[in-house]
Amino acid sequence: MARVEMKKPSQCTAGPVTSASIRGPLNMLQMIAASSYGPTGRLKHVHNGSGGYVITTSQSSALLSGLSISHPVLQLLVSSVRNHVSHFNDGGLFAVILCCNLIDRCLTLPLSPHKVIAMNKRLLDMCLSYLTSEDCACKLKVDFSCNSSFFDLTRSVLSSKPACMLTIKEVDYISILVVKAFLFKVPLESRSNMILGRTVMVPVEGLSVMESTLVPGVLIEMPGSSWNRILALSDLPPANIKLALFSISMSGDFSDTGDGSVDVVDSVDPEQVMLEQLLALGKQLVDGHVHVLVCAQSIASLSSLSSACYGSLGQISKMSHGNKQYLHLIPSDTSVCSFLLCNRNETSLKELVRVCQTAEHTLNHLLKDPWLLLGGGCTETHLAAYVRYKNANIHSSHLEGQNCSVAEYKLVSDCFSSCLESAARSLEHDGGDSLTDLQDGHVWSIPPNSTLDFNCIETGQKCGCQLLGKGDDMEWSMLGSGHKAFSPRSSTGVSPLLMNKEPLVVDSFTAKYNGLKVAVNTAGLILDLAYVIKDEN
Repeated sequence: MARVEMKKPSQCTAGPVTSASIRGPLNMLQMIAASSYGPTGRLKHVHNGSGGYVITTSQSSALLSGLSISHPVLQLLVSSVRNHVSHFNDGGLFAVILCCNLIDRCLTLPLSPHKVIAMNKRLLDMCLSYLTSEDCACKLKVDFSCNSSFFDLTRSVLSSKPACMLTIKEVDYISILVVKAFLFKVPLESRSNMILGRTVMVPVEGLSVMESTLVPGVLIEMPGSSWNRILALSDLPPANIKLALFSISMSGDFSDTGDGSVDVVDSVDPEQVMLEQLLALGKQLVDGHVHVLVCAQSIASLSSLSSACYGSLGQISKMSHGNKQYLHLIPSDTSVCSFLLCNRNETSLKELVRVCQTAEHTLNHLLKDPWLLLGGGCTETHLAAYVRYKNANIHSSHLEGQNCSVAEYKLVSDCFSSCLESAARSLEHDGGDSLTDLQDGHVWSIPPNSTLDFNCIETGQKCGCQLLGKGDDMEWSMLGSGHKAFSPRSSTGVSPLLMNKEPLVVDSFTAKYNGLKVAVNTAGLILDLAYVIKDEN
């Protein structure tokens, strides 16, 4: 007999967001994200205490999905960022760091939450308007006539994840393959209803990264016992091979019945019904002159087969790579390709697959928004300098409808800028510190124990994004020290002699633009919480 328990009343917490109640969990989440951020970020070993899957990563998608969070406010924050990552595949750690910093610092301000939220929203709109303006000096136009922008973005994504354990040579090689895969799936002719092709990641463990390669078509792994018993390829036509793709659950589940139970009448024999369906399906395939059946896209087993499920192949062959054998389905065009990704061990291979998928996704965004943002923390420090300059001499007449004084607005503005600078400083993990130049607002790393010596920056050193080199007449300030307001130069105001021609560190414009919105809006939502109602059953 089942035990019946009384339902517990829901737990209602008033005023859940106070500095004392949330600071500990918030600082822990911020520390996890900040310590994982960037090319020298520290790896996290995430596992369930009761057993199960274990991952070693510094990537936001794997990290946030692997964390078990019980605090309701942090659950809201993580859920918001995970939704951003599911759409843009990048910028998750930046959004977490900025959001946590905003919440933590805004709670210490002697202002009501509603005032702080309204002013943060105004500052966000200022940043977004600047990023989309022609005068923005922290974004770069993508030149589709050459591939340098594609390589810079791909190389920046790959270099930012140390768990891949790639050398510089391997990063360059994989970057070339990722860009090639991207170009393969872009149609040659531009149309209004353009559909991109598809890249299928095929991981191969135990081989060198340099053995990775691109193969046109689809690779389907075959067991060794089937290698010599595969279909007689000589019996197939030389071209235009009709193909039907199936997906069958190894557990016996139906893919097309939906949720719920299946009732079987006593007089019905399920095996006989399925046999009749298979015979009817086989007859239809024969009548349609289908030559090959393989498993990939699902075909419903309880409904009639549509000719739309048929594909067309140019050729079928067998292929081996390392110790694995594949059935190679070669299409008539190059819109679909298989990316054979190799790495030395399982951990680094899984991270490399995730990172290559992220790089592919960010390249796709360039077709819609052909812009890049400066990486290495330079966009954050440049935006902070821009916000400080725009609000340094603001007049009360510009704050009509904000219900705040000039002093209050400057207080929130300085807090907002400091949070952006803090996100840039999170890229430093080896005990060094960061400077910002008072001409362009870029960030510059300096070694430990040299915080008072601005001349420690060597002549050939580059800023975080690698765009600028050190000039003789540059003024410096410690990042986050509350330096004087200045107007950052536009890109046309920088001397060409100071601009670096080598590969740049860049970020996806679309991902960081949306990540900035998610961070500020989520922080505002959390600061505005009055009650948390939790079901205890």
